[in-house]
Amino acid sequence: MNFTKMHGLGNNYVIFNQLDDPNNVLEEQMYPELSRRVSNVNFGIGSDGIILICPSQMADFKMRIFNEDGSEAKNCGNGLRCVAKFLVDSAYATEPRFTIETLGGVVSVEVEVELDKKQSIQYVNVDMGEPKLLKGMIPMEGDPFMPAMNEPHTFGEDKYHLSCVSMGNPHAIIFVDEVNAVPLEKIGPVIEHDSLFPERVNVGIVQIKGRQEIDYRVWERGSGLTMACGTGACAAVVAATMNQLLDRNEAVTVHLPGGDLTVTWDEQGHVWKRGEASYICHGELDFQYSFSA
Repeated sequence: MNFTKMHGLGNNYVIFNQLDDPNNVLEEQMYPELSRRVSNVNFGIGSDGIILICPSQMADFKMRIFNEDGSEAKNCGNGLRCVAKFLVDSAYATEPRFTIETLGGVVSVEVEVELDKKQSIQYVNVDMGEPKLLKGMIPMEGDPFMPAMNEPHTFGEDKYHLSCVSMGNPHAIIFVDEVNAVPLEKIGPVIEHDSLFPERVNVGIVQIKGRQEIDYRVWERGSGLTMACGTGACAAVVAATMNQLLDRNEAVTVHLPGGDLTVTWDEQGHVWKRGEASYICHGELDFQYSFSA
């Protein structure tokens, strides 16, 4: 199997192109194990998961994402930028604007023709669509027609105020005074697996730095602590705006451990995310599938 490893702000994925490489197409039940093996840093390549680039019936291209634990994700903002860059650099996409189907819906991407030193695309702007704010859309327990903004919940002995947003993936956002002072590696898995979220949830902590600047860290469901999360950065900006901590239709700089993203929630209701995507390596993987006991 031929692969390309890429990252968006350190959120890294092993990408398998299925558009014209039959060696990269496996039986459906093989992909969870492929992702678990590939993601393993000791016995595989090491990554936050895998991405399949496939033909689409409803968009120009299709992207499937499998997390480190083998579960399939609905969307991935950083993965979208990597896939968009790959498609343009490899001449599959011949126009700067095109669409990509995800499990969470079809998104539009716009590639900026600003080349890096290797003459490949550096910046990608993604229309992440409209945020979903109602509990039933996230999904989250409670009145399905009500939002959850700054809503108090107790997990064990700890109480947190959650602002919940879906950007194709569900996110629970917590506002804090200092992002690095919060033990996210401890509270993240507790909230992720709580019965409050029937499909689990990504947990993000946000520190407001100004009306157009925030710090953000994330615990991703199925992957744990990661360097960046594109859908989470979008959810953080939406949640902060809903809580009147940021201004609508303003470009917000989101500082993540892996670097910065620019996020804008526009007047039409769509959330735009701009950032870089980079190659790490290309290679060939020898994958032999076996059923787990």
